[in-house]
Amino acid sequence: MPLDRGIADLFTSRGLCLFGPSCAAAQLECSKVFAKAFMARHGIPTARYRACDTPAAALAIVASGELGFPLVVKADGLAAGKGVVVAPDRESADFAVRAAMEERQFGDAGSRVVLEECLVGPEVSFFAICDGTRATALMSAQDHKRVFDGDEGPNTGGMGAFTPSPLVDDAMQARIMREIVDPVVAGLGLDGHHYRGFLYAGLMLTCDGPKVIEFNVRFGDPEAQVVIPMIADDLAPRLAAAAAGRLDDAPLRFSSQRHVGVVLASGGYPAPGSMGLPIAGLDTAGRLDDVLVFHAGTARRGHEIVTAGGRVLTVVGRGATYEDAISRAYTGVAKISFDGMHYRRDIGRKALANA
Repeated sequence: MPLDRGIADLFTSRGLCLFGPSCAAAQLECSKVFAKAFMARHGIPTARYRACDTPAAALAIVASGELGFPLVVKADGLAAGKGVVVAPDRESADFAVRAAMEERQFGDAGSRVVLEECLVGPEVSFFAICDGTRATALMSAQDHKRVFDGDEGPNTGGMGAFTPSPLVDDAMQARIMREIVDPVVAGLGLDGHHYRGFLYAGLMLTCDGPKVIEFNVRFGDPEAQVVIPMIADDLAPRLAAAAAGRLDDAPLRFSSQRHVGVVLASGGYPAPGSMGLPIAGLDTAGRLDDVLVFHAGTARRGHEIVTAGGRVLTVVGRGATYEDAISRAYTGVAKISFDGMHYRRDIGRKALANA
């Protein structure tokens, strides 16, 4: 990732502004070990954990049962959203540890792992814009990480999302800012890393309040594809001001419409699938009212658009209600086809349950 490789530091060294954190601050996303230690130092609520540098240490903690089961096994580094396993028992936790640390399923990203207690509650994503010393709230969303309906199957980079989350009212937003976002910005400042950029907090709303599952230091997808169309203001001047450390206090204006995005994935995703398959129906879907089609894993081959990744497209529907937005999204999905196309059929259903 360019941020992890120091692109913001390079811009700074040349006297240029860039909306994105330094290499050091980007470790919030790029190293689970760094992020957990940072949260522990600065009192930011998160799950109990142990960081492990060797398979033997990790397997010993699994065997001890000190974090209970289910147990969350996380590769330390970036693994395209696939480096997290929720292991229901010791056998599956042992398997996940060995796959990451011994078999190097995620390459160097799995050379260290974090073992976490499994938090209970609904999961939400929360976004803020930061200028190094302060932050302004952006929007909440809910992602669907598991590959199959009903949150079954392996974790993915995301199979769809909707915004806003009905679970994040004004009081919850204020609490997230007070207990998580503001302390992150302040803590990084104290550590000498002024955070400028998007802050994405993946949260579990537990009975004890919101707790951090993970951070992204960029606008992650598929949430970005539903949140950005919600923004009714010109975003570029706000980002430029944040990059220069001069973010003002004026809140952003948002559309009142609901947005629901459905990811169309290649067959077999999250495992590697066939590439180069022609995609039909893109123009038809794109002409529908209140439907947006975002490309992710696509390529042009002559006059055709073909598949070129695991998550191929995201079809976003918008409407006055969640029901309307869901209907528009799946109307768009129905116009598109490619061999092996896979998608979840329950994106947005959680919004109906909690609205």
